[in-house]
Amino acid sequence: MPDCEAPERRLRCVLPFEAAPAEVRLLRRATTRQLDRWGMPVAADEASLLVTELATNVIKHVGEGTSATLILEWRGERLRLEVHDKSPAVPTLRAAECDEECGRGLHLLATLADDWGTILTAVGKAVWCEIRLSAGRTCRRIERAVEALEGYQGTDGRARLRGKGREAGMEESAIELIADLLHWTAARGHDPDDVLDQAQMHYEAEAGAA
Repeated sequence: MPDCEAPERRLRCVLPFEAAPAEVRLLRRATTRQLDRWGMPVAADEASLLVTELATNVIKHVGEGTSATLILEWRGERLRLEVHDKSPAVPTLRAAECDEECGRGLHLLATLADDWGTILTAVGKAVWCEIRLSAGRTCRRIERAVEALEGYQGTDGRARLRGKGREAGMEESAIELIADLLHWTAARGHDPDDVLDQAQMHYEAEAGAA
């Protein structure tokens, strides 16, 4: 059973797992359940996506079947996710033009999270990320979307749009980015329609709470 603690100033949950696709699905569900218990279901979808990236990174770059640990920690206005494994190899965020095998997933991690990094430990490393849970989180989501779309416009070699054409270019990039994310979910065995439904529910929950 996971070892979950509730110290006075923070909430913490430790979830050991084996690096395998089936385990990643169970890990996402466990993350959602834990956040529900903590009273923060609005963060569940985003956290589940980050957990998927962190755990998938272990499968791809450390090895399937590797023993690892996910730590969820709620500190004030931030939710921190850490995945510990026994490899000292540090993942690298490379150019956005590279394919998925050379670290494309880390770009998604960097886009979704407010902050992330790697810590070397006595037995390997921990890759961590944090998302903000404050009232200004919706504004930060919009800021991250703008950052992602501005970077996405440049991935096909076109000049970044400015002036009156910028808004139309951003909208086109948003459509292309959403389509690419749906391809990404399908490639990992998820139902794109289900992901869209969850995203819509997530958006409506946050919009209603604003």
